[in-house]
Amino acid sequence: MVQLLSPEGEYGVPKQWAEYGKYIDRLTEADFLKFYRDMARMRRFDREAEALQRQGQLGLWVPAIGQEAAQIGSGYGVGHNDHIFPSYREHGVAITHGIDLMSILKMLRGVNHGGWDPVETRFHLYAIVLGSQVLHATGYAMGVKMDGKVGNGDLENDLAVISYFGDGATAEGDVSESFLFAAINNSPLVFFCQNNQWAISSSVASQTKVPLFQRGEGFGVPGIRIDGNDVLASYAATAKHMDDAREGAGPYMIEALTYRIGAHTTSDDPTKYRDSAEVEYWKARDPLIRFETFLRRQGIGQDFFDEVAEAGEKLSTEIREATFALPQPPTENMFKYVYSEPHPLIEEQLDWLKRYEAGFGEAGHA
Repeated sequence: MVQLLSPEGEYGVPKQWAEYGKYIDRLTEADFLKFYRDMARMRRFDREAEALQRQGQLGLWVPAIGQEAAQIGSGYGVGHNDHIFPSYREHGVAITHGIDLMSILKMLRGVNHGGWDPVETRFHLYAIVLGSQVLHATGYAMGVKMDGKVGNGDLENDLAVISYFGDGATAEGDVSESFLFAAINNSPLVFFCQNNQWAISSSVASQTKVPLFQRGEGFGVPGIRIDGNDVLASYAATAKHMDDAREGAGPYMIEALTYRIGAHTTSDDPTKYRDSAEVEYWKARDPLIRFETFLRRQGIGQDFFDEVAEAGEKLSTEIREATFALPQPPTENMFKYVYSEPHPLIEEQLDWLKRYEAGFGEAGHA
């Protein structure tokens, strides 16, 4: 397993991982501080969004607490031309690529289906259907290869594709099909699996007999496991293998070993299937605490961490106020986008709902 930052916050590059260490060597102190700010920002956003859901402001929330290092590190390892195909938990990757966080909340409130432009941002829309984004990424990467935008010896202008998914998605046929098509087409694609140990209530041990990073080998997709709670390992592995993909090396899989501290979603109760001792074990390996310890050893003072905490509170207030100011989505939207053409059954259902709501008078539309 690639690990550059120990759980105690000590940095070191074992000889076998020297190729990854080269990517850390090019980082500056400003980069390290940016990583920490965004990890903290991701967590504060996550906690506020969960509170908003509990107060009825969101239909659902998908927590990612504990996965900050995997997402922020990897997100910054993706190049400025590369395309990203997320699942539904990649709030941190969204942060690293400038996605408006309110766009995510609007989607989970039902205001829209994702309010960002996937062409302009290169960050494609959240995929609620498990594994579908991996197929989409594979098709896009095949197109990149066919269009001659890879392997030209120009890392600034060539491009690659990355897709994020969880351990549960590896059991989907979509992912296996993606491995096959990516391999036989030598597509510039990095498969980034956040192994957070649980696919809702199914443990990773119940899904596989071999490490997940080996899942693609039978199809011709090599892989590696990294410490997903090590932001530096996550950054270096992603940057290196995205570079390789742009150079024409073909697909690669990264398994980031991490942990989902909270529930799968706010409709889930993890105490029904998880041992509290397991959760406490992983809490002790908190990626933010690990990186904070590293930064303090580099001489970063308390003023910086106070500034980050203050920025988190400001973000929380802004998110809360903006969410409460959102209008209710029109009821008609539930029916408007089901079919491309009018459908009599849909029209009948909409008519029934309108008559039902009218029965409550004005109070029914409050």
